[in-house]
Amino acid sequence: MKFIEDIQSVFDRDPAARNTFEIITTYSGVQAMLFYRLSHRLWLLKLKWLARFISMIARWLTGIEIHPAAVIGRRFFIDHGMGVVIGETAEIGDDCTLYHGVTLGGTTWKKGKRHPTLGNNVVIGAGAKILGPITLGDDVRVGSNSVVVKSVDNAQTVVGVPARVLKDSKAQTDHFESYAVGTGVDDPTVKAINSILSHIHDMDEQLNIVSKKLDIKDQDDINVNELEIESK
Repeated sequence: MKFIEDIQSVFDRDPAARNTFEIITTYSGVQAMLFYRLSHRLWLLKLKWLARFISMIARWLTGIEIHPAAVIGRRFFIDHGMGVVIGETAEIGDDCTLYHGVTLGGTTWKKGKRHPTLGNNVVIGAGAKILGPITLGDDVRVGSNSVVVKSVDNAQTVVGVPARVLKDSKAQTDHFESYAVGTGVDDPTVKAINSILSHIHDMDEQLNIVSKKLDIKDQDDINVNELEIESK
């Protein structure tokens, strides 16, 4: 049963989880998935109003909004949960993890596919926005508060607004990282700015050296002129 696997995934990814009863009664992400599994089944049975009504109740109780038409795979985990929004045409693979404030949203009012597709083992950090009918490949990591508007290849890590792929990011996906990006990972924009600042600092030092040499030369010229005047 998928819901039992959802509960087990909490033990695998949250060291604070102590027992099944606590997970079912206190984890809003698990409760939201319980409502979703029910509403999705009703949606497939063409009981669409009832499915939407149950998903609305789930949003009131958990702070998580999952459209019953969304397709979600096995062992899906929403940690903390508050503010998560998953749109109608979103598709999520197996073993994915979302943190609070994540949005899988659309960018158009036209019908059809307008929400993201997530591969397997995707981790999306808190506050990240994945927008439009794009695809995140397997093992993708999205840093907290990033805004992703373009598809991402397998095993890449993206951060920033708009999100950019981190260089050598594949090395970061060998093990689970909470909030998608661990310590030691630098934003490429920050690295570029630091490089520019370092270059400016070097230029300042060179200008200071040149300035001192010019001051010495000017002082020597002044001394020479004074000696010529005295000799006259």
